[in-house]
Amino acid sequence: MTQASFFAPDIMEMAAQVIAENRALGRKVVLAESCTGGLVSAALTEIAGSSAVVESGFVTYSNAAKQKLLCVSPDIIDTFGAVSCACAWAMAQGALKNSDADVAVAISGIAGPDGGTAQKPVGLVVFAKAERNSEEVLAEERFFAPTSRSEIRAEAVKVALELLLPKMEAPAEEA
Repeated sequence: MTQASFFAPDIMEMAAQVIAENRALGRKVVLAESCTGGLVSAALTEIAGSSAVVESGFVTYSNAAKQKLLCVSPDIIDTFGAVSCACAWAMAQGALKNSDADVAVAISGIAGPDGGTAQKPVGLVVFAKAERNSEEVLAEERFFAPTSRSEIRAEAVKVALELLLPKMEAPAEEA
């Protein structure tokens, strides 16, 4: 019996891959979501067996929630804004700090149809990935054509799922 999902097949395929690959490594994930409002967490938990991988998720839509639940400094929000690589990185770090997960992905953006500015237009979404016991900083901006709120959020979910896939080490070359 095939069950229907709230999500498009491509998102479900990616979510299943995230669950399978992280389960194989024994990794737990945590999400810190703003503009996606919990959609990444929801996509992952559509997959049977996701409890072996999904540790927790934070939906921190307001700046106050980012500060209270993820320990994002008000200075970061005041200086760079909630939709910034600095804020997304702080969100990812806060999610790791407040969970037992091994890897965190944070998402913040402007899904529209309003709320954009010339500097931060509708369709701008920032992502950050942090791994426990790693100094590597991965934070990036993406711009999605401002087609619709739903489409921007769906594209953001796909990027977040990609970020949750473990990096595969290249095999050593034989001499």
